Amino acid sequence: MNMTTIQYKCPNCGGPLQWSATKQTFACDYCGSEFTEEQLKIAFPDIENKTLEENVEEPEVKEFEENTSLYRCGSCGAEIIAETTTAATFCYYCHNPVIIEGRLSGDYKPSHVIPFVIEREKALSIFKEWCSKKWFLPNDFKSQQQLEKMTGVYIPFWLADCKADARMTALGKKVNTWQSGDRIYTRTKEYSVKRSAIVDYMKVPADGSSKAENSLMEAIEPFDYTAMKPFSMSYLSGYLAEKYDIKNIDVLPRIKERVTSSSESILRESITGYSMVIPQSKNINLIKTTWNYTLFPVWFMTYKHRDKSYYFSINGQTGKLAGTPPFDTKKGVLFSAGIGLLASVLLGIIMIVGGII
Repeated sequence: MNMTTIQYKCPNCGGPLQWSATKQTFACDYCGSEFTEEQLKIAFPDIENKTLEENVEEPEVKEFEENTSLYRCGSCGAEIIAETTTAATFCYYCHNPVIIEGRLSGDYKPSHVIPFVIEREKALSIFKEWCSKKWFLPNDFKSQQQLEKMTGVYIPFWLADCKADARMTALGKKVNTWQSGDRIYTRTKEYSVKRSAIVDYMKVPADGSSKAENSLMEAIEPFDYTAMKPFSMSYLSGYLAEKYDIKNIDVLPRIKERVTSSSESILRESITGYSMVIPQSKNINLIKTTWNYTLFPVWFMTYKHRDKSYYFSINGQTGKLAGTPPFDTKKGVLFSAGIGLLASVLLGIIMIVGGII
């Protein structure tokens, strides 16, 4: 007798779901998500009429596999995607030469790309203007040799479309104060407040590179998704691209953090009419997540000063810049000494003038 098996997949990461008798929920051992039967029905409205394990049609990857090569940096381990016509390149993280590793698997073919809008000269102009406002930068930081290291790179990003089940309980207080004669009276009424909502999120971003600092990538957001294009090899021409080394399941905690923060704000802002609101409990649960692997345009530069690396990035679409400036200790000391000398001179002048008076 032939038997058909049905395996329920996690709506967030695709891992197998199992019923937890202890927790009385459907649990995923891969990403730690838990779901009630009600939440699964929201994630999959036709859950009883279909299996959740379905074959997804593979995208056409032949062109991608045939026209890309993988370069590996022997110094820092970064992996760089470039066209097969690229004879040699360098690592934009540590600036050491890299070697060809081989063909890139179609598994790393992005579905979409946001093309560069900011040209190199414009990116350099933005960077120079930023430098002009910093007093204590090392002299070679703005040198032509350093500026030549600025590289246009497509950074891998995971975009998550999420459905969140958000719930909150709070204590609401209404306080009334009035005066009668010489006395002031205050009356406080307390209310138990509950809020719940199913919130849809579209394209919540998280970079898929372990080399790129998350805070740096987040600092140059947002990107304009209306300019997103289906991926084509032509967009790589003249630029490099980084191969993702963090899978979508591994960025899920960062997605959850951003969704949780936003959902809390939405629920909190819906509680109005009270003098004071004290949150008591909250439960934000992702009940369905779909993923889109996309390349975002970034102008990237690395600078080493006193054995420390400084990273700078410019949004290749909007021109927004982020980075931590290096500090030239000698300039700082000379400046402090100059301020001290000036203060001494001014003090001496004041004392002389005071003596004359």
